[in-house]
Amino acid sequence: MEGIGAVLIDIDGVLTVSWKPLPGTVAAMERLREAGIPLALVTNTTSRTRASIAGKLVSEGFPVSADDILTAPAVTAAHLREHHPGARCLLINTGDVRDDLTGVTLVEGDTDEDGEDATDRGAPDVVILGGAGDAFSYAALNRAFRHVRRGARLVAMHRNMYWRTAAGLDLDTGAFLLGLERAARVEAEITGKPAGSFFAAALAHLGVTASHALMIGDDVESDVLAAQRAGLTGVLVRTGKYLPETHRAADGTPDHVIDSFADLPALLERPGT
Repeated sequence: MEGIGAVLIDIDGVLTVSWKPLPGTVAAMERLREAGIPLALVTNTTSRTRASIAGKLVSEGFPVSADDILTAPAVTAAHLREHHPGARCLLINTGDVRDDLTGVTLVEGDTDEDGEDATDRGAPDVVILGGAGDAFSYAALNRAFRHVRRGARLVAMHRNMYWRTAAGLDLDTGAFLLGLERAARVEAEITGKPAGSFFAAALAHLGVTASHALMIGDDVESDVLAAQRAGLTGVLVRTGKYLPETHRAADGTPDHVIDSFADLPALLERPGT
């Protein structure tokens, strides 16, 4: 593919499902490495740190390192350091990603003896929503609602509605975030995909311009069309969370659609594509 000098790759649903490699993905990654194509693994995964993700992928045979990985928590930390320096932050997230939240002051959800939220004196300045799961209990979400109503800023690592697991599709943060935004009458600051700043961070990491980069993902809106709006070439794969009806109802058209990540090397080698 003429002019493509770097590749951004989603992980969940593209390379793996439930952290197990999809057919042909390891071999395809090895071909990209052999061709010397710079790449970054860009993910909204919030259950693992960059180091943990790299360790898991390496154990499954992928030739990657932590330096190749850009996560929503890491980008969230940069966003908070820039836009809310010194803020007290309440994190609601399933999984421990504290090591990637460098420079962020995390506080616990303070409550009084009756279980009500503490006064403003001990309240957080920012409520951060990470990945959905057991941590997204009624008590936790209601606490977030009360703090946001008091004036705390609402930051979400992403607004994905669902993701693909080995057992099928599971609800994700977006399903809960939408209700919280409507109830509190606020709009969250989104730091992961599809935020343009997320793609800008990945491009800066690779040292390339958007016109020379390609994004491949299984989410037509957050991965592919969002990347295209940021100036990248977008490639949609028919794996992971891909659904034909979602593809048809999308707000735009991907530059390319392929069956799986295993087909990406051939697409890159296709002349005049």
